[in-house]
Amino acid sequence: MNQMLQDQDLKTSEVQIPQAESVPDTPAAPPVPEHPRFAKPQRVAFVQSAWHREVVEECRISFLKEIEARHITNVDVFEVPGSFEIPLHAQILAKTRRYTAIVAAGLVVDGGIYRHEFVADTVIKALMDVQLRTEVPVFSAVLTPQQFHETEVHYDFFRKHFVIKGIEVAEACANTLLSLERLRGQVAAGIV
Repeated sequence: MNQMLQDQDLKTSEVQIPQAESVPDTPAAPPVPEHPRFAKPQRVAFVQSAWHREVVEECRISFLKEIEARHITNVDVFEVPGSFEIPLHAQILAKTRRYTAIVAAGLVVDGGIYRHEFVADTVIKALMDVQLRTEVPVFSAVLTPQQFHETEVHYDFFRKHFVIKGIEVAEACANTLLSLERLRGQVAAGIV
């Protein structure tokens, strides 16, 4: 009987398990990058223009996804009528000292009372002034296309472009906050 069990065990172990049909090589998904973590919690204000909201919101959506991947989950979103109103809101938010960074997003196009180059230039300069006065970094995804036409083709193009800009501004924001955290630590330690 013992011999029969041994023979049966041998037969079981010799049984060939059929191989699954070979699957054609599919490209592996790229590895998810590991982003550094912050020593202290970060809080970011995202100020977006309501003008062309359906385009600008693509920046916000991709920003929020990317910034979360970079370990910043505390983001407050504010909406203003147009890009011209962003700097004042950014300044008031920066002065609260509740935010470690502020991100601005808007689309400035031809039309209205002002030339779009004037508005965009004024907004960017004002955001830089806020940053330098308050020492709270301010990032801009305020874009000014040379020619914007109210066509579906242009809307589609700029929606996709704002997705990219949202990712880029999240990367810039996180990297700058990491750099400032390191620098302020060195200053406090008397290294710099």
